[in-house]
Amino acid sequence: MDEEERHLNVCIVLMFHSGFWSNFNMGYTVLSLIVLLFASSAFALPTFEEVKSSHKNSDAVLLDRHRKVIHELRVDSKGRRLEWVGLGDISPALINSVIHSEDRRFYEHGGVDWQAAGSALIGNLFGKTRRGASTISMRLASMVEKGLTPKASKRTFKQKWDQMKAARVIESLWTKQEIIEAYLNLVTFRGELQGIAAAARGLFGKEPHGLDESEVLLLAVLIRSPNASAEEVSRRACLLRETMKATAPCKDLTGLAEATLTRPYMIRQRTALAPHVAHTLLNSANSSVRSTLDCDLQRFAAAALGRHIGAVKSQNVTEGAVLVAENRTGEILAYVGNIGDESSAWYVNGVKAKRQAGSTLKPFLYALALERRLLTPASLLDDSPLDVPTAAGIYKPENYESDFKGMVSVRTALASSLNVPAVRVIHLTGVGPFVQKLRDMRFSHLESEDYYGPSVALGSADVSLYELVNAYRTLASGGVWSEMRLTPEKDKAKGRRVFSRETAFLVSDILSDREARSTTFGLENPLATRFWTSVKTGTSKDMRDNWCIGYSRKYTVGVWVGNFSGYSMWNVSGVTGAAPVWLEIMNWLHKDSASEPPQKPDGLITRQIEFQDGIEPIRVEIFERGTERMSMDVNHSHKAPRITYPADGTIIALDPDIPEENQIIVFEAQMSDGPFRWALNNENIGNTNDIVSWKPKDGKYVLSILDDRNKLVDSVKFKVRGMKYSE
Repeated sequence: MDEEERHLNVCIVLMFHSGFWSNFNMGYTVLSLIVLLFASSAFALPTFEEVKSSHKNSDAVLLDRHRKVIHELRVDSKGRRLEWVGLGDISPALINSVIHSEDRRFYEHGGVDWQAAGSALIGNLFGKTRRGASTISMRLASMVEKGLTPKASKRTFKQKWDQMKAARVIESLWTKQEIIEAYLNLVTFRGELQGIAAAARGLFGKEPHGLDESEVLLLAVLIRSPNASAEEVSRRACLLRETMKATAPCKDLTGLAEATLTRPYMIRQRTALAPHVAHTLLNSANSSVRSTLDCDLQRFAAAALGRHIGAVKSQNVTEGAVLVAENRTGEILAYVGNIGDESSAWYVNGVKAKRQAGSTLKPFLYALALERRLLTPASLLDDSPLDVPTAAGIYKPENYESDFKGMVSVRTALASSLNVPAVRVIHLTGVGPFVQKLRDMRFSHLESEDYYGPSVALGSADVSLYELVNAYRTLASGGVWSEMRLTPEKDKAKGRRVFSRETAFLVSDILSDREARSTTFGLENPLATRFWTSVKTGTSKDMRDNWCIGYSRKYTVGVWVGNFSGYSMWNVSGVTGAAPVWLEIMNWLHKDSASEPPQKPDGLITRQIEFQDGIEPIRVEIFERGTERMSMDVNHSHKAPRITYPADGTIIALDPDIPEENQIIVFEAQMSDGPFRWALNNENIGNTNDIVSWKPKDGKYVLSILDDRNKLVDSVKFKVRGMKYSE
């Protein structure tokens, strides 16, 4: 006869003495117990290590590039479980309290407390309330073996006996320390809080090793009834205090239960540096994901942004965002979507939000003109008042300082971010080709060229910080565009050429030119670094958005500041808004390394040039081969002709009351020296120096000005609508 059979006999004797058999059929009951003993299911229970390794946290963790935890995010809505806690990291007082409350002879029995089982049996038969005799090992068996979970609210005799058998198996395979450790990590304490880590942090904001006596007593009694009221829990905790002879006053237990159990629990994330990346990469299928982020840089960038936003808060600046990418790989090193806990809308992702670009698009406009050899860095542009006819009326671009510089070189115009010259450049390139070039760099959700008109040269398009950073990274990468990424990959991202190496170098050189920038920004400003960088600022209409995007040889850094509400900032420019944050981050990135200028491509040459009338000082300039000139005078400047009538997008309506022969259109242009000709729908209709009249007919038209090399100088689209016209 084994031990289980001996204990079964004890239970039968107890039932004899209690008068149990006078109420039940003795033969049937004995037969049932024998059947249960010898017909109980056999369980292939898991080992302790198997249970521990299969424990799945309800929070997934985001790792940085060095495998440091950078963010924790809940991904399982069915329960709240945190990391597995070893017995050595759990308060000994809690272990003792749980054993005293749940299973006082835990260290003495072999899985089943037969003494408690007999007492419970007699009490259940003749007492007024039902009692249980489950041990910690029995409850643990039900947690690790799904077949032991009761289908109804109460277990049958067979299920109870199976649970006892499973507990005996666990005791034979596991140590007592492993049993209590697993139990404390798997048991539910309150609501959805499963395991001691979730309970300690969720209810008390502490780690399991730091719990005090009052907290230990509350947690111990919660196991028996996780959803009991605060009054009931405190009553039970006071009883446990008495039996354990604890020193915590009962009134403290009552106050703690009231304060803790009557409010929603909260588990504060220990590491929460990259919420937007975590929501992008983490899900219930992964317990951890390694990202390209750098934890130290992410923390520094977030702190720098928050510190600066606090400094300019009085100027109605409340939000910001930062994105840092490695040029060669496209790996994102820092991704700060807002200012965190102080944010007015912490869920808004400022990196991906669409905002008006301001002057940040100018480098790509000039790059397009340089690529087509319409301009060189030494070409002269007229920065003087300009009226641009549009379908919506006259468009009058102005510079940020509301003044005009006269004739300036392309280098000065771009580096100092002058507005009027940029509008003149887009008349050279055309709005359509520029918008298409932006699409080539994956600026998404752009409108048609007719929607923007020439104002797109000054950044009327809505873009995101993510798109801008990758576009500037394209210039840093020699004109090759490729995807950025948040997860490390062995293969380098496949790229495609958007600009030539020569064009990318010229634009980068201009944006790095401190002296050329000084016309607007002065020599000393946050854009001037002690190492080589190319950088551009931008401010949108009414100071709603402020940008600073720039790159060194290794990194591209982008910063946006403003308000998620769209409200205007007060007296904030690119230099005072986003640039200080950009400078801090760039200095941090290069604290231990320099940034050398890129190597000049073979297709570029240098020449010393002299400007007529001393418009700009004599200097050594860089040219693409074949575009160089020894001197630059006004007669050779690129004050290109542009069409003044009709305006782009004009609809001309024919009047049936006017004789057809009297309905004439005269094309008008603001001209400069040089041979140019008109083309209507690609057909030559005369020289621009002559008066060209045209008899309108129903239809859609493209009016262009071409130079002597048949290159497009300016173009507009217009429609003629008559009685027979239809779309």
